[in-house]
Amino acid sequence: MKPLFLGLSGPDLLPAERAFFAEANPAGYILFRRNCVDRVQLRRLTDDLRALSGRADLPILIDQEGGRVARMQPPEWPAFPQAERFDALYDVAPISAIEAARVNAQAIAVMLAEVGITVDCLPLLDVRTSEGHDIIGDRALGREPMRVASLGRAVIDGLRKGGVVGVVKHVPGHGRAMADSHVELPVVDADEAALERDLEPFVKLRNVPMAMTAHVVYPAWDPDQCASLSPTVIGEVIRGRIGFDGLLMSDDLGMHALSGGFDDRAAGVLAAGCDIALHCSGDMAEMVAVAGAVGAITEAALARLDAAMATIAGAASTTPLDALIAKRDSLLAYA
Repeated sequence: MKPLFLGLSGPDLLPAERAFFAEANPAGYILFRRNCVDRVQLRRLTDDLRALSGRADLPILIDQEGGRVARMQPPEWPAFPQAERFDALYDVAPISAIEAARVNAQAIAVMLAEVGITVDCLPLLDVRTSEGHDIIGDRALGREPMRVASLGRAVIDGLRKGGVVGVVKHVPGHGRAMADSHVELPVVDADEAALERDLEPFVKLRNVPMAMTAHVVYPAWDPDQCASLSPTVIGEVIRGRIGFDGLLMSDDLGMHALSGGFDDRAAGVLAAGCDIALHCSGDMAEMVAVAGAVGAITEAALARLDAAMATIAGAASTTPLDALIAKRDSLLAYA
């Protein structure tokens, strides 16, 4: 098995993709809007990926946050609110906000589980700042670390209750970044004392099963490499100071914050300490380069992957999707 989560090009597996994936045997897959047409098609696709891998617990990921980041779209699937809505409710009724975030995440999970998706790249634990780029913006759960941690915990719990693994991101914190890492490499010049505030939600949720790194440079820790490529940030900050021991994946190798060939990018994030390299575009030439640059998944990474997927073994919500959405909306009406 290769330590890769890979994208694919469209709503069905192409013969070339089927042959490549059978040979490369990636640890899992990630889906985007190009892969999501309707319930029947999407369930067929995820079943096909499971059959190809031979693994019933295959990680099939998606970014289904709500708001502007939603791969499964209306009218086929319901729209979900952005994280900012729960932050606003917290100002009025903290307990209701936590419950609304949990129920909303459970509803998302029910929707995902129906079509065979097992991992959602949610929640963001990035603490929002006034100077930060809008790439985080209304996707954040708040500007106060304890609030972000409380709402983030509710999201993780709701997803798990619905049968889906959550992924906290973007460790060790993207909220201060004044650039979009999809477009360029952000540099956060805050000192270590200020960065402690950004770490706090990740410390509070350090026992979650999966996390995603940030393609952001933090000169206070490593002036030369972004977190995804920095053995110092991963080893001393994420694994050390935060204490996270779950499965650690990189953010997308295709983002313009990174430079160099895709072979070097994939090898670099794994050498730095990521368990899994994430590649999203579905471009075959890029995937061939990525797969050729990495060896087999390490025993430690495989153990973390298995432990993460075991957290949802047998989990299935008995509450219908419509009922969960109605309960969430009744709670959000207080804001």
